[in-house]
Amino acid sequence: MILAFLGLESRGSIAITAKIVIMEVKPFKAFRFNASVVGDVGKCIAPPYDVISDDERDGLCRQSKYNIVHITKGIVTASDDGQHNPYTRAAEYLQSWIAEGALQEDDKDTLYGYVQDFELHGTAFQRLSFIALAKLEDFGKVVRPHEQVFEKPMLDRLNLERATAARFGLVFMLYEDPQGIADQIITKAMTGASPTVARASRPCSPGSAVRIEEQGQDALATSQPLIDFVDEQSVRHRLYAIAAEDEIEAVEAMMRDKSCIIADGHHRYTTGLKYMRESGNPKARYQMIAFTNTRQKGLVVLATHRLVGGIKDFGPSFLLDLKTNGFNIVRFQFTPDIRAKEHARQQMLRMLADLKSRHDRDVTAFGVYYMGADAFYVAVLEDRSPMNAAAPNMSEAWRALDVSVLQKLVLEGLLGLDEEKMGNPQYVEYVKDVPNAIDAMIEQVDAGRKQIAFFINPVKMQQLAAVTEAGERMPHKSTYFYPKMYTGLTIQKL
Repeated sequence: MILAFLGLESRGSIAITAKIVIMEVKPFKAFRFNASVVGDVGKCIAPPYDVISDDERDGLCRQSKYNIVHITKGIVTASDDGQHNPYTRAAEYLQSWIAEGALQEDDKDTLYGYVQDFELHGTAFQRLSFIALAKLEDFGKVVRPHEQVFEKPMLDRLNLERATAARFGLVFMLYEDPQGIADQIITKAMTGASPTVARASRPCSPGSAVRIEEQGQDALATSQPLIDFVDEQSVRHRLYAIAAEDEIEAVEAMMRDKSCIIADGHHRYTTGLKYMRESGNPKARYQMIAFTNTRQKGLVVLATHRLVGGIKDFGPSFLLDLKTNGFNIVRFQFTPDIRAKEHARQQMLRMLADLKSRHDRDVTAFGVYYMGADAFYVAVLEDRSPMNAAAPNMSEAWRALDVSVLQKLVLEGLLGLDEEKMGNPQYVEYVKDVPNAIDAMIEQVDAGRKQIAFFINPVKMQQLAAVTEAGERMPHKSTYFYPKMYTGLTIQKL
């Protein structure tokens, strides 16, 4: 069972616009993979670097010598030093690919419509975004972060940007436009493609022959997709050129009064700010960003669960500790029979889903399963005074988040995990709520590889807006916007 919040129009406004802000966006000439040199462009694109395992990286590298992971997630070797390392090799890849013509710069300033088709629970969705350059702003009313960042991954991205003077991954940013101006322009771009491509409303199977063979500069003059491919999760990715001056001006004007929330890419945006200040490069003043309207059905947020291990002296008394910290514990016991265990698991998930469906900011709960237990549990916070005492300087909206309560009262308060340990997978793994994720977490606990699994509901868009409006950030890995935006569709050379 996947716990998801779907971005439906019926949920109403989330009030992320402001009247006095200036969000400056503009078209640009992206560097893109040239099909006449690289062959199948779809084999050159990859998920964001931070969701790729080493084995997945190796597979992508074998897929194409031009796959973007050669740059974004380079291999570390024992002989690496200050002159030879993943960052210097990334710069060499970039320079050689440009020299070979594998990467070519578009000859016209363009906005890029990014369309993702996917399924969830058997329902087809389509998410529309546009990729543009946006003027970098310090965090505030114009750009609002919603999650904490860690220093190590930020430094990693900064070293890559220093070495290559380029930006590869997309910052995923949310804005609200009830009129759907950009969405209409992207939809118009799709209607000019061949009927088979333009009307596809459901994802195709991986490897489907839907990509456009010729994706060079001539495609900018048509409504054919510049890129069209299906990833391993059956998500279809298409990229369209929006080069008409009146359409670009309409998007620029629409965005001027928008206050935007970073959905994904906090480290990339923070890196952009740091590089802009230290380099003095005027081109670095603008960041490549994918903007998505919150008023569309394709905006989906899934939960990110927590799998915890490495806790000394952990035992069943943990439940008593929860009770003394204001929680009511609901137990779903099972016998050794596998069907009884599955029934108890489903009861726990149904209770969580029910609590979420009638969530009114006063109900905070998460599921619990621990090593050696004969039950699944739902912990419901009934006494809010411990949370108020643990985070006295945070807003009510922040203190009401399931992930905030889990972090402050449980991970920090009861289990003694500090920020460093919460960023270390030896202690905390952040598990995205994809199919079979919950079963895999339970298996990890049963095998003794981890001690506790915490199952949480996804954050609602209204909660995200309320927290960022207060100028606060949610705990690390609070949201999982599905699907991920891929890397290598467009590259910003500085």
